[in-house]
Amino acid sequence: MNRPQETTLELRGGAKMPAVGLGLWKIPKPQVAGLVEQAVSQGYRHLDCAADYGNEAEVGEGLERVLQAGRCRREELWITSKLWNTYHAAEHVRPAVEKSLQDLRLDYLDLYLIHFPIALRYVPFDERYPPEWIYDPEAPEPRMELASVPIAETWGAMEQLVRDGLVRNIGVCNFNTALLRDLIASATTAPAMLQVELHPYLTQEKLLRFCQQQGIAVTGFSPLGAGSYLPLGMASEDESVLSESVVGEIAAAHGKTAAQVVLRWGVQRGTAVVPKTARPERLAENLDLFDFELSDSEMQSLTNLNRNRRFNDPGVFCESAFGTFCPIYE
Repeated sequence: MNRPQETTLELRGGAKMPAVGLGLWKIPKPQVAGLVEQAVSQGYRHLDCAADYGNEAEVGEGLERVLQAGRCRREELWITSKLWNTYHAAEHVRPAVEKSLQDLRLDYLDLYLIHFPIALRYVPFDERYPPEWIYDPEAPEPRMELASVPIAETWGAMEQLVRDGLVRNIGVCNFNTALLRDLIASATTAPAMLQVELHPYLTQEKLLRFCQQQGIAVTGFSPLGAGSYLPLGMASEDESVLSESVVGEIAAAHGKTAAQVVLRWGVQRGTAVVPKTARPERLAENLDLFDFELSDSEMQSLTNLNRNRRFNDPGVFCESAFGTFCPIYE
């Protein structure tokens, strides 16, 4: 793929999304509003949110502060959110995005994504929000309860959101090539974005090549690898790509940190990255990726670290945490 120095990624239809965003998964609620303010002050214009993160109301508080203070204009921001699994039925899609918009204190989203290709039984907002994975936490054996909703139905309702002006661009998360092919075949509007786990231990080269051929932009979540998954017991201490000797050598050669090298590898592949941090000192570091370029051999050295190691795998964590075997990857 190309090695862009540009700080934006162009989507189908011409929209330009900042190539580096702030991921807000697992950011504790008390820190979120202030972190959003700090991020915008340091130059971030791309925030990656989701209903399931449980902190969109706090993101909205931070956004309202920066917009009212005139630190930036709404049209300078790129706000992404995601449709949760319990809202896949067509009649639930618009209420779900309206809830996110209400919490975020916005009139529209720049990008709205289907969070997982997993439809779950509907849980009303006033019963539990966000509803997470388990249908009835009080049941004797709490489990996920799947719903028979085809992706085509959900996607048709997503397309309507664009026509209604609530959303500018739509896409999907955690889809493989087979699901993308099926979606494209039935869609009126093809997805503008695929968001998937991407880092040097999970390079997903075939998937990236397919998306490039189809004109689907790609965002990598968990672009630094194992860090977010250690507290969840989904990764081990010896699985840090940042500790790889080749990463350290490349970082020393460029006068950069290991994290900056790994993130630069991501954007230089032509993908966006949404690193998560709750540490203000990391905000500037994660954004400072555009004053150096990795050589072809350095890029290949990082790609060669691939282990096909997926940390975020419903086929593993759904069974262990939610009593339900629910694979989406073979």
